Amino acid sequence: MALDDLKSAVPDYAKDLKLNLGSVIGNSELPQQQLWGTVLACAIATRSPRVLKELEPEAKANLKPEAYTAAKSAAAIMAMNNVYYRTRHLLSDPEYGNLRAGLRMNVIGNPGVEKVDFELWSLAVSAINGCGMCLDSHEQVLRKAGVDRETIQEAFKIASVLQAVGATLDAEGVLADNG
Repeated sequence: MALDDLKSAVPDYAKDLKLNLGSVIGNSELPQQQLWGTVLACAIATRSPRVLKELEPEAKANLKPEAYTAAKSAAAIMAMNNVYYRTRHLLSDPEYGNLRAGLRMNVIGNPGVEKVDFELWSLAVSAINGCGMCLDSHEQVLRKAGVDRETIQEAFKIASVLQAVGATLDAEGVLADNG
């Protein structure tokens, strides 16, 4: 199992990450599609080749083709939106909020899967990319759709653990190359 390979690659000093990786994925109460779509979208968002390489095959095996594509779409569109909306939010000039974005975001309206799943994946990617506006927006849509806070928290726990594992493994790779 690729998850086991990824856990075994985590160094001893990051044992908490290894344990958390096993619990947020291995013991998740999310339905399979929500879980593996979140894992795939977040693995892409971490920008860690090792995390993506290890988790993508298992995600692909656990997702229908349309969900697999939608999870990748969530990572792609949020890579753009998180930069755009975070920047707009961080600029001190409020007039940027009145300007039309003019960016295509059609996949959000028609992701090819249940809207709730796509919103959950978008929220998780937004957590990795640090966009407060997007986090608030996706959380509000999910809550209005009846999704409980525990489910939303599971998604951003997956995001946080995968981001930390990716950063740790990438750093170890660089350090090994320098040694």
